[in-house]
Amino acid sequence: MKIDFQETTKDLAVRIDIHSKFGALDIDKWMLDLIQLEKGSKILDVGCGSGKQCFSYYDVLHGDAEITGGDVSEDLLNQARTENKRRGSDIKFDFLDFNLPFQYADNTFDFVSCCFAIYYAENVPHTISEMHRITKPGGRLFTTGPMPANKQLFYDIIREATGKTIPPMPGSSRFSTEFLSTIKSLYSQVDLHIFENPLTFESVEPYIAYTRASMSEDRRLWSSFFVGKDDFEKIMNQITEVAKKRLDLEGKLVMTKVVGGILATK
Repeated sequence: MKIDFQETTKDLAVRIDIHSKFGALDIDKWMLDLIQLEKGSKILDVGCGSGKQCFSYYDVLHGDAEITGGDVSEDLLNQARTENKRRGSDIKFDFLDFNLPFQYADNTFDFVSCCFAIYYAENVPHTISEMHRITKPGGRLFTTGPMPANKQLFYDIIREATGKTIPPMPGSSRFSTEFLSTIKSLYSQVDLHIFENPLTFESVEPYIAYTRASMSEDRRLWSSFFVGKDDFEKIMNQITEVAKKRLDLEGKLVMTKVVGGILATK
């Protein structure tokens, strides 16, 4: 399945900031508590972006691990390398396209992760097979993605504002089905864990900022909703009006992020 979509760095940064400010829970703590990393491990984060997970792993292990991050975006890799140098950490950042064969040898890593990126895979069996191949026997895979119940308020408001059907999302439409079943076919033990984080907005502005970041005009997933900037702004005005009415009626807007974490052992 060709995924003709990649969110921009700016969009992602806006959403991460809003999750941090308006979410009730800390997803990074949830993940670290769940995976229980061990010192001295060889770790690979696939789709590492600007290195957020790699630096989190480094900090919790106090640098006592061999950590590699891989991503297809040289811009994000350069950001990660700059931060790596600033921090004085020794994480390695490689170019890695998970739609192609991985450059690493069989049975290399104790722990492989892919957080909020795996749903960009064009060939799911290939990507997961490569992760499995480079993981040591007894090693683990951890991957995260949105579940079907993720941020229903967001979609409800868009439907009410536009009267249109929401297009399939590459994450929530495949993570708990295609990805989970493929992982189960390769790994000896597979567990699905659920994280629910309500984001509470007492004013409409940050909610609309989140919506803009999720529907910006360069996101081809929403091409059936708007063609250009004028169409985009018209829809955003409609969404803003509906969000304001709901806020006035309910006193707050609560959008719950529902994330799945798949932890698998080879």
